[in-house]
Amino acid sequence: MTKPTEFYKSQSSKYTGIEKQLTKKLIFSSTLRLIVFLAIFGIIYFFFGNASVLIPAVIALLAIFIFLVSRHSDLKKEREKIRALIKLNEQELKIIETGDFSDLPEGLEFDIEGHEFSRDIDLFGRKSFFQYLNRTALQEGKARLARILLANKTDRIERKQEAVKELASKADWRQNYTATATLVKTETDSQTILKWLQNYKAFVPGFMKWFPAVFSVLSIGVFVAYYFDFIGFWQLLLWYLVGMMISGFYLKKINELSSNVSKAQDTFQQYYQLLAFIENEHFDSELMKKLKRSIESESKKASVILQEFSKAIDALDQRNNILFGIVANGFFLWDLRQSYRLEKWIANHHEAVEHWFEAVERTDAYNSLGNFAFNHRSYVFPKILSEKKGIKATNLGHPLLDAKKRVDNDFEITADQFFIITGANMAGKSTFLRTVALQIVMSNIGLPVCAESCSYSPIKLITSMRTSDSLGDDESYFFSELKRLKYIVDRIQDEKYFIILDEILKGTNSTDKAIGSRKFVQRLVGSSSTGIIATHDLSLCEISQELEQVKNYYFDAEIVNDELHFDYHLKTGVCQNMNASFLLRKMKIVEE
Repeated sequence: MTKPTEFYKSQSSKYTGIEKQLTKKLIFSSTLRLIVFLAIFGIIYFFFGNASVLIPAVIALLAIFIFLVSRHSDLKKEREKIRALIKLNEQELKIIETGDFSDLPEGLEFDIEGHEFSRDIDLFGRKSFFQYLNRTALQEGKARLARILLANKTDRIERKQEAVKELASKADWRQNYTATATLVKTETDSQTILKWLQNYKAFVPGFMKWFPAVFSVLSIGVFVAYYFDFIGFWQLLLWYLVGMMISGFYLKKINELSSNVSKAQDTFQQYYQLLAFIENEHFDSELMKKLKRSIESESKKASVILQEFSKAIDALDQRNNILFGIVANGFFLWDLRQSYRLEKWIANHHEAVEHWFEAVERTDAYNSLGNFAFNHRSYVFPKILSEKKGIKATNLGHPLLDAKKRVDNDFEITADQFFIITGANMAGKSTFLRTVALQIVMSNIGLPVCAESCSYSPIKLITSMRTSDSLGDDESYFFSELKRLKYIVDRIQDEKYFIILDEILKGTNSTDKAIGSRKFVQRLVGSSSTGIIATHDLSLCEISQELEQVKNYYFDAEIVNDELHFDYHLKTGVCQNMNASFLLRKMKIVEE
């Protein structure tokens, strides 16, 4: 299997060559379009007054010009997509080779205060796991990815793993999907579009189903009569004014419809292409097959139905071309024809659009998970165990740490056990807590984890590691911490959680803290929960002598040649070496 770096380099090289070819085609297309445009004015200048030549010639050249404009637009969109593919591959190379992913969205808008674990494990923000993981191209896809991370669900993990593995194997398909999605320049979000479709009130009368066609046939007859001198110019003009009066009667509502659909035009144009990606791809994983089934239609493909609406929007949008609009509305009732077409589509399909949008946006989110698995082939998908087994991992590490410098640890905890971890400052306690927490989150959403091997009994996560006071709510640090601990106690009444705590009851004196911490640990163990507590309070470790479910571990620090040395390895027992006094002396904050 091709290595990720080799794949991205190959893709970048391929698309750079295609981009150069498309640029040449666009230059030729621009030149040809200018020639036809000038020819229209030339015909008008030389044959002005000779309507029998002028009108058919201008109509023919105008049709050619519109075709060239459409073709040029298609070429530009194709080049935009190729450039997006080049950017995607260059971005992945940069992240793999330098570890710099700072250009990606931080996702701070999804950070929820009071969530079970979000803020404690740096899920969102600068250098967060979301920023590292996210490759979504749609705003709605990004929000859906955030919801997946925050969901804290433990169901169907093996099905999720199956889907992630499948998407990881479809790197080229994922890139084309994402590149197409990046071309969506939405003025209005999908939820607003859905609401507008569901509440839309039609204004075009039913007889407009056939009347514009009849009027168009009659207009062609009038043209023929004028061409053969059966009628004069004034009769032709009178017929044109009749058409303009009919169109003008509905002008206000047509303008309103045109404005609304124009805001959604790019969304529909790209979404039907994204639906086609899903429809035309074969999936083996149950999750992706179910997603594909959700957009299936009995009559036509969802992408075709959505494309019809996109084309109808484009057709109505031609009214903004002054030359075309003047002729088409006067002789062919163009706006009414297209407005009826749009309203008929809305009436027939507005309910299905929600399912189509959801499938597109969910796939956008899933692609980030597949991309992560593709980029991290040394990671392992946890083996899912039955309940009451716990977690066992060898060489477990944090995915955001440099693999060349990262120190991994073996970790095994059975259900209903609690680990109390002590250690010197900066010895690695907090990093280890976040490593275990992130392993649980990644496992629950179906991602491979940063480990050599891993087996896991699905369990929800809850943490208390970064409690802060709230001046605005007139709330002390200690009270904020108590509220968080109460929140945890309430949650574990009904469901099993893996609990991770970092230095509980920091806001009270040492004696009170020792007593309170001891009682709280007894409460947690009594609830049959599982978890880890990091503390500097060595007296808390004594509880392991009373409760067999409690085990002591520590991270150590050594002073070697008057310098602190950390090995960042988890060890069995209680830490005996602390470093605060040494650091105070070393930094000359206090005297020897």
